Amino acid sequence: MKRYINSALLYAVLAMAGGVFYREFTKFNGFTGKTALSVVHTHYFLLGMVFFLALLLLEKNFSFTGAKTGRVLAVYHVGLNLAAAMLVTRGVTQVVAPALSSGINAAISGVAGIGHILLGVSMILLLVQIRHSVLAAQR
Repeated sequence: MKRYINSALLYAVLAMAGGVFYREFTKFNGFTGKTALSVVHTHYFLLGMVFFLALLLLEKNFSFTGAKTGRVLAVYHVGLNLAAAMLVTRGVTQVVAPALSSGINAAISGVAGIGHILLGVSMILLLVQIRHSVLAAQR
């Protein structure tokens, strides 16, 4: 349970940092349009802090953590941070507006997509583990 609360705390800090970076970076550059930087804050809050707080409560009630949970959570962390890093990369390029080649543009989108896929797969695997524990507790 300690790793869940530590992860929630880490992602809360990253969410705050993402929000401050978005606000200050766009203000410093005089940017008023829409940018991917605006969702880094919410990604880290919901998929990071809230998700791990929910896991903490589920672990306390159902003790679902097993041998595979650490690997699944490692994939989840990689997916979340990869997606967030690409959101920052996309957002910075939207604010600074450099001329990106179509290959670089596609690479940013592709890597962000890989991060989201890792998030989705690991989330499903965790839900399956939780379901198994809940059903076992009902027997």
